Amino acid sequence: MRNFLTLLVATAAVLLASCSSDKIFDLLETEKTLIVLTRNSPTTYYFDNDVETGFEYELTKAFADAEGLKLRISLAFTLEDLMTALASGQAHVAAAGLTKTADRDAQFNATVPYLKQKPLIVYKSGASRPRNLSDLASRDIVVLAGSSHIETLAALKSDVPNLHWREIRAADSLEIMQIVAEEKAELAIIDSIEFRMQHGLFPRLVAAMSLEEEEGIVWYLPPLPGSDQLLQRFNKFLKHYKDSGDLERLKQRHFGSSENASRIGSFTFQRKVQTLLPEWQPLIETVAQEYQLDWRLLAAVAYQESHWDPKAVSPTGVRGMMMITQATAKDLGVTKRTDARQSLRGGARFIKNLLRRLPEDIPEPDSTWMALAAYNIGMGHLEDARVLAQKNGLDPDSWKDVRAHLPDLQNPDHYPGTRYGFARGQEAVTYVDNIRHYYSVLKLQEVPSNLLTPPIAANTLLPDDLQAVVPAAM
Repeated sequence: MRNFLTLLVATAAVLLASCSSDKIFDLLETEKTLIVLTRNSPTTYYFDNDVETGFEYELTKAFADAEGLKLRISLAFTLEDLMTALASGQAHVAAAGLTKTADRDAQFNATVPYLKQKPLIVYKSGASRPRNLSDLASRDIVVLAGSSHIETLAALKSDVPNLHWREIRAADSLEIMQIVAEEKAELAIIDSIEFRMQHGLFPRLVAAMSLEEEEGIVWYLPPLPGSDQLLQRFNKFLKHYKDSGDLERLKQRHFGSSENASRIGSFTFQRKVQTLLPEWQPLIETVAQEYQLDWRLLAAVAYQESHWDPKAVSPTGVRGMMMITQATAKDLGVTKRTDARQSLRGGARFIKNLLRRLPEDIPEPDSTWMALAAYNIGMGHLEDARVLAQKNGLDPDSWKDVRAHLPDLQNPDHYPGTRYGFARGQEAVTYVDNIRHYYSVLKLQEVPSNLLTPPIAANTLLPDDLQAVVPAAM
C-alpha cells in the first residue's frame, strides 16, 4: 500500500508541475478549483478519524464553498518548501498560520490579518528561565527553519551579539517542543497559538517571555497575473467572516479549549493518559460506539468526573466512573454505580438524553458543550443562562455567549430573577473548559501518528478516480 500511495503522490507531483505559474489562475476560472498550500499540523490541516480538519482547512473551505469553488490541498513538509512552492506558482494561496513579515511582504501579496499571535520563548520547567533578551545570549535555541522567527532573531543580533540558534526543518512546532521537552535544546521559539494548542502534549514546557508584540497572521498569494483579483475576494470574505462572528466561532472551536486548564492539571492528565487510560480505553470505546459518541469525548468527561476511577465517591454521594447520583442512576437503570461499564453507559445515555432535550437548531459543537454544562448543573439552570444571554442581546444558541452568562447564576444581582435560581455557574464553565481541554489533548495524542510524512502527501491534485484512496489510508 505504501508503494502504491507513493506512486499516487508521484502522479500528483507530475500534475502539480504541469500547472505552470502562468496557468495557475486559469485553473481557478476554468475548473473552478482553488489550490491551497498548507502545513500538516494540528493548527492548520490534519486528518481526524480520516476526516480532513484544521483551522486553516476549514477557513479556506468556507471561502471555497462561498465562492462555488472546489478545494484542493497541497502539503509542504517544511516552511521553506511551502514558500518555495508558492514562489514558483504551484498554488493560488498559502494558508498555513503564516506571520506577516517584511521579507515575505517583499515577495508575496498578503491578505488582511485574520488572527494575531506572539512569538514565545519556551523552556522546560526546572531549567534556567530567561527573563530578558540578554538572558538569551549563549543559550541553545531551536527554531523552525523558514519561520518568521528567523527574521526576529536576526534583528536581535545587534543587541545580543552572542545570540545563536539552530534551525529545524519541519512543518510544525511539535518537533521543536519535543526537542526541548527531551532536553536536547534549552529554549525554543514558538508561536503563541501553536504553543497554547499543543501545550497539553508537553505540560512541562513553560512560556518564559514574548519576543515581540502581537503579529498578524495572513494568507500569502504569489505575485502573478490574477493574484490581485483573488486577493480582493479573499479580503472581502475575511472581513465578512469576521464581522459575522464565524471567525471567532471557528477560532474557539480549534484554539479555545484550554482557557481554564492549569499546567499542573495538564501534567497530571498527561501522566494518567500514559498510565491509566490504556486499561479503560477499550471499554470507553465500546460504550461510546454503542451511544454514537466520540470515545475521546466520553473519556474526557470520565476523567473530569473521576480521573478514571470506577470506585470514586464524592462528599455529596455521587460515585463511579461518571459520578452519577443515586436518583439519576435509578432513572438510567444503573444498578451498581461503581461498575465501570454500567457507569459509562449511564453517563453516555445521560449525555445523549441532554442533547436530545436541547433545541435542534443549536449547532455543533455548541450543543455538546451545552449538554455537558447541563450534565454539571442541570438543564433548568442551563436554560436560565440561555435566557440571560438572549435578554442581553446575545445568541442563546452560542456556547460562547451562554458561557459568558453562566457565572451570573451565582450573582445575587441576577439569579433571583431566573426561573431556577442560584447555581454554581462558574463551576459549570470550568467543568466544560476542562473537558474541552482533555478532549483536545486526546485528539492531539493521535495527531503525530496521523501526520503525513514525505513523500506520502495528502495532495488532492490526483485524478478524480484516485483522490479517495489517500484519505482512506491515513
